[in-house]
Amino acid sequence: MASLLQGRLPSSQEVLLMQKGMMMRKVRTKNWKRLRYFKLQEDGMTVWHARQVGGRAKATFSISDVETVRKGHESELLRSLEEEFNLEQGFTIVFHGRRPNLDLVANSVEEAQIWIKGLQLLVDFVTNMDQKERLDQWLSDWFQRGDKNQDGRMSFHEVQRLLLLMNVEMEEEHAFQLFQAADTSQSDTLEGEEFIEFYKALTKRIEVQELFGNFSADGQKLTLLEFVDFLQEEQKEGEHASDLALALIDRYEPSESGKLRHVLSMDGFLSYLYSKDGDIFNPSCLPVYQDMTQPLNHYYINTSHNTYLVGDQLCGRSSVEGYIRALKRGCRCVEVDVWDGPNGEPVVYHGHTLTSRILFKEVVATLKKYAFQELRKKILVKGKKLQTLEEDLEEEEETESEVEGEEEPELESQFESEIQELSPRSKDKNEKVVMCPLLCSSICCQILVQAPLPKPGFPLFFKQKSKAILCPSLSALVVYTKTVSFYNFTHSREHYRFYELSSFSETKAKNLIKETGNEFVLHNAWQLSRVYPSGLRTDSSNYNPQEFWNAGCQMVAMNVQTAGLEMDICDGLFRQNGGCGYVLKPDFLRDSQSSFQPERPISPFKACTLLIQVISGQQLPKVDSTKEAAIVDPLVRVEIFGVRPDTARLETSYVENNGFNPYWGQTLCFQLLVPELAMLRFLVLDYNWRSRNDFIGQYTLPWTCMQQGYRHIHLLSKDGTSLHPASLFVHICMQEGLREEVES
Repeated sequence: MASLLQGRLPSSQEVLLMQKGMMMRKVRTKNWKRLRYFKLQEDGMTVWHARQVGGRAKATFSISDVETVRKGHESELLRSLEEEFNLEQGFTIVFHGRRPNLDLVANSVEEAQIWIKGLQLLVDFVTNMDQKERLDQWLSDWFQRGDKNQDGRMSFHEVQRLLLLMNVEMEEEHAFQLFQAADTSQSDTLEGEEFIEFYKALTKRIEVQELFGNFSADGQKLTLLEFVDFLQEEQKEGEHASDLALALIDRYEPSESGKLRHVLSMDGFLSYLYSKDGDIFNPSCLPVYQDMTQPLNHYYINTSHNTYLVGDQLCGRSSVEGYIRALKRGCRCVEVDVWDGPNGEPVVYHGHTLTSRILFKEVVATLKKYAFQELRKKILVKGKKLQTLEEDLEEEEETESEVEGEEEPELESQFESEIQELSPRSKDKNEKVVMCPLLCSSICCQILVQAPLPKPGFPLFFKQKSKAILCPSLSALVVYTKTVSFYNFTHSREHYRFYELSSFSETKAKNLIKETGNEFVLHNAWQLSRVYPSGLRTDSSNYNPQEFWNAGCQMVAMNVQTAGLEMDICDGLFRQNGGCGYVLKPDFLRDSQSSFQPERPISPFKACTLLIQVISGQQLPKVDSTKEAAIVDPLVRVEIFGVRPDTARLETSYVENNGFNPYWGQTLCFQLLVPELAMLRFLVLDYNWRSRNDFIGQYTLPWTCMQQGYRHIHLLSKDGTSLHPASLFVHICMQEGLREEVES
């Protein structure tokens, strides 16, 4: 079968040549380089490789897996081989999530350009695909996998195998009935539109049809008034439901006549429910929607720990890729450990360990390239300081008038740029700072990158870990976020300024929260705190950031390279507010007179009862794609993370042998004392009574960004990448007060 996207794919000479195939060197390390035959398949959406032309090929990647393509000189690995290869012959394929990059070297500059241009064309096409095109691509991928003899048609035997691959267990007789109904050409095979009809028969959503029928008088359409009723009663859209209904019909109704009559068909209704408007994550929370003019200490800040590491803390590899990935994930505080290297060349690595080393100048060059994409070119350098801030201010007052009216300069090469600094307006520790440009010159330390925010805007932090003898050039860069030692809260109030910062190990921070929780909250209402993982976490594991956010800690540092529950929570919090890396703390964590106790929260807080009906699942992936006959037995676990009394988890029963369209219809009830701090994690697992249940997919979001009503949850992988079209269908209901109060 030709691709369902045929005719819509980019047409170029490069794409055609990629489909003919090409021998290239695959490079993993300086010493591992192998010739491989790479070929773009006829569907234009998948790349396969073999050891040689005509050899046994296997799938390498889908175009939808690719984030971008970099030229050879941008690759850390290929640059190390520039004496062996012309860098213009090399290129790097960068994948979404934590999947390692693929470095390739073509036989000529011209052949490299074919793949660079062709891949980027296809990646841009996939990025801009609409919902229908994404589904067509997904179906094409499945057809390619199911069409075992690659003849472009699907026999019933191949369909039976495909059903197993798609997590469907179905009686042979029923499967054959669906196959025959779709085979309108009576060729005993399915191709093109016939395969699409077969898929539609598989994916009939009975639960959605029933919901549609509850509001439709004739069972065929929703009139404008019927749709408004649905939006008000179930989706809790309020007074603007009438205007919203018109907009949604215009957006999702496939029939032009339906749009003109202001009615919504079943197909349009399903499209709405599956869209971003029907998503559990409130679309109004996606752009920068929070007040971004408050003091810096009023925000949670997306923070990375040992950013240069892509492995463990003892023997792991250091790479500039760690900075690229962290910045692209929204981190606004990255860490650079600078040490003396050979020949006076500074290096970055985890000191006193066997981790590999990278040149400091390469880190600076990487930050220059990636830290400011749409960002506002502001950097705060956090670190220890040799002289006092007051001495710095005296020096700056002489030149302040000259600097103040100038435009922000572009960040130049790492050894040539000038430092432009503006001093704080006041030494009053309770007065907010209007942040000013701090641009690095020859030497940078630990950095925060400026997000695309309304003025005055906030910076990205760059943290310096200093040696026992601190380099004066590094010290001179530290102005607003000087690191100060923490002794106790009274000492901090009496001796420190609001623009200074203390760091806490996770153990120290946990003890402070347990013993003096309210004092920690008050401390974080006026000064910045950074929490970092224990030195015992040599495997680069993470703590749960939630308990530190509960106390108002702004910079809770995470090992971004390590996937898992903890990073899901971190990604979930910073998914909101435009992904800018800054999230405004709740008002009771910004109040200098707050009585909030994170360990023992009491009124006045808006306690609520949360009812989550887990209805059904759609197209869940296999746990192990190599086991064709193994079909998952899915269950759904809902986890709440917040203050200690709110932390809970409940799960559904499992559905046996059905990952394609499982139905649960079970309601889970949670009671929340402090919902403003709650994070919700929806976890789909494959039930296994012999061992721990296996991970299938997850999605994590803040309670404050959750929409009520009938919603789809679009699942993510362990790496946080999309598992499209895998989803859950749920109903969310929030009720004020605890359950006992609601029932009475």
